[in-house]
Amino acid sequence: MNVRMDVHLIDGTYELFRSWFGAPEATSPSGQEVGATRGFLRSMAAMLRDESVTHVGCAFDHTVESFRNDLFDDYKTGEGLEPELFDQFPLVERASHALGMVTWPMVEFEADDALATAAEKLRTDPRVDRVVIASPDKDLCQCVVGDVVVTLDRRRQIVLNEEGVRDKFGVSPESIPDYLALVGDMADGIPGIPRWGAKSASAVLAKFLHLEAIPDDPEQWNVKVRGAATLANNLREHREDAMLYRTLATLRTDAPIHESLDDLRWSGPNREELVALCEEIGERNLLGRI
Repeated sequence: MNVRMDVHLIDGTYELFRSWFGAPEATSPSGQEVGATRGFLRSMAAMLRDESVTHVGCAFDHTVESFRNDLFDDYKTGEGLEPELFDQFPLVERASHALGMVTWPMVEFEADDALATAAEKLRTDPRVDRVVIASPDKDLCQCVVGDVVVTLDRRRQIVLNEEGVRDKFGVSPESIPDYLALVGDMADGIPGIPRWGAKSASAVLAKFLHLEAIPDDPEQWNVKVRGAATLANNLREHREDAMLYRTLATLRTDAPIHESLDDLRWSGPNREELVALCEEIGERNLLGRI
């Protein structure tokens, strides 16, 4: 009997930020702030205790900047990050590897590109039941395929399949980059097109799917949206910008992810690494839980 399994792809950078804002502060014996790293370790250890979690990969933004910063000056940077958080970037990557998870630290690409690449690569393996992208980031919804590739908000325990993406955003997964180009994504420094909001973008893209298919003349839309003339004029004037914003919002599927499904099988922590890291950050309770 062929056993089909889920593959879990973890947005490690999101998990680090989640722990930074949610876990208590803590200092290592050397005096470094390590609370977020401890929170990440505990959260991932709890996830790995779930018997359904058998194949795992975890992606990180090793550096905040990526190729997208060369395309758009205002794209997100590491400016303004608290030094105590930024200093934990290398620690949390070590924590992921010590836990025995395949770990992808991205430099030219972003963590989301790694997740998109892995999802696209692994979803066609006949042994895979689902690819679960563990992240609430809306840009990753473009990776969703039917019930085969889904996103998971671990904090709220919300799973989005293709129908769920349509219910939430009013557009199909393939239109998510176009949607973000219109409404903007402030987390990534994408400003969007003036006056375009979630309702207008979803209504228009539900019919036309992509930016280039939206006519300049709103009379040709045959879609009821408030202020259609203004929206059409703003898109016409900023269409080149919108196409750039879509490029920024489109996740790449050619990131350097070489692991196969078998490589992602979780077989326990790298014990020596984990013991050394726990001693370094003063984490005394974790080892007995894994």
